[in-house]
Amino acid sequence: MPDTWVVVGLDNGGTSNNATVLDAEGSFLVDRLVETPSRVLEGPEVAVEALAASLAGVLEVTGVDPARVRAVGLDTPGPASATGVISSKGATNFPQPEWWGFDIRTALEERLRLPVVYNNDGNAAALYAHHAHFGADAFRHSSVSAIVGTGLGGGVVEAGKVVKGAAGMAGELGHVHIPMHGLLEDAQPMPACNCGFSADAESVASLTGIANNLLPYWLTRFEGHPLADETPGKAAKLVRGYAEKEDPLALKIFEQQAIALGRLFTIAANFTDPSAYFVGGGVVETGPKFREWFLDKVREHTVLRDEQARAARFALVPDLDMAGARGAAIAARDVLPA
Repeated sequence: MPDTWVVVGLDNGGTSNNATVLDAEGSFLVDRLVETPSRVLEGPEVAVEALAASLAGVLEVTGVDPARVRAVGLDTPGPASATGVISSKGATNFPQPEWWGFDIRTALEERLRLPVVYNNDGNAAALYAHHAHFGADAFRHSSVSAIVGTGLGGGVVEAGKVVKGAAGMAGELGHVHIPMHGLLEDAQPMPACNCGFSADAESVASLTGIANNLLPYWLTRFEGHPLADETPGKAAKLVRGYAEKEDPLALKIFEQQAIALGRLFTIAANFTDPSAYFVGGGVVETGPKFREWFLDKVREHTVLRDEQARAARFALVPDLDMAGARGAAIAARDVLPA
C-alpha cells in the first residue's frame, strides 16, 4: 500500500556516505547524519558495496523493513553525466582509472535490485532547498541555488524538478563567467579557475578561489596579518572564522564572494526568472550575524527588475550536511508512479 513504502537517499562523498529515509507521507525518518565510510579510493567495486552497506545501516537505524524500499536516490560529486556516469577524465573524488567512465548509478541499481535515481551533489542539495522552502507548493515554483564549498556547486530547479540539460551539466553555476569590473580592486589580478577559465564565479566564490586568488592579493594589502604565517590551504579555511570576528581582511574577501554570487544571480534572473535564490556552503555554518550580513550583500548585488524583486525570495540552504541525502531521496520519490 502507498502508505507503507519508503525511499532512501544516499549522499556519496570523498570519505563518507550519508543516508536518510523518506516515507510516503513526506517525512524524513532521521534528523541527523547517518554516516558510514564511502571507501571510494578503494575503487568502484568496494565503493558500491559501501553504498549498499550505507543503505542497510540507515534501515537498521530507522527500523524500516528492507521490503518497504521502493527506490533509492543517489548523489555523488561531479563531474558526471545526468545518468551517473563518472567523467572519462575522472574527478577529484574518483581519481583512479577504474572510475573513469564508470556508471555508478547502474552498478548500484544492479547491486540493490531497486530503481536508482541519480543527481550530482549540488543538484541534490538544490532540490532539497527548494522543497524545504516551498513545501507543498514546490511544483509551482523555480529556484537557483549556489553552494560555496571547495568549488562552487548548485543547481536550477524548475517546477520542483532539477534541470539537468542534454549532457547533465545544467546548473554548473561555478563556471558561468561574471563581470569583474567593480568586483576586483584596480591592482587585483584576474582570478583563474582550476577548470581553465578565468573570471568565472568559482574563481572568486569558493574555497579554492580564496586560496588561489583572493587571499594572496589581500595579504599584500594587510601586511603582518596572522594568516600570512599559514599555508595557503590552511589559511583559506581559517578566513571564515576571522570574518565572524569582523576582521577587515576576511570581510573584504567575503564581500567579493557575495558580489560574485550577486552577479551570478543577476545572470540567472535573466535566464530563468526564479521564485527564489538560495545560498549554501560554509557561510551557512556560521553565526547568525555574519550569515545575515553575507546574504544581505548577495541580495544587494543581485540586480532585479522591480517585478522580479517583489516576486523573488533570498534564503539559505537549510540542513546543509543532510541536504544532499535528502535531495536525493526527494528525487527518488518523485519518479515513483502515483
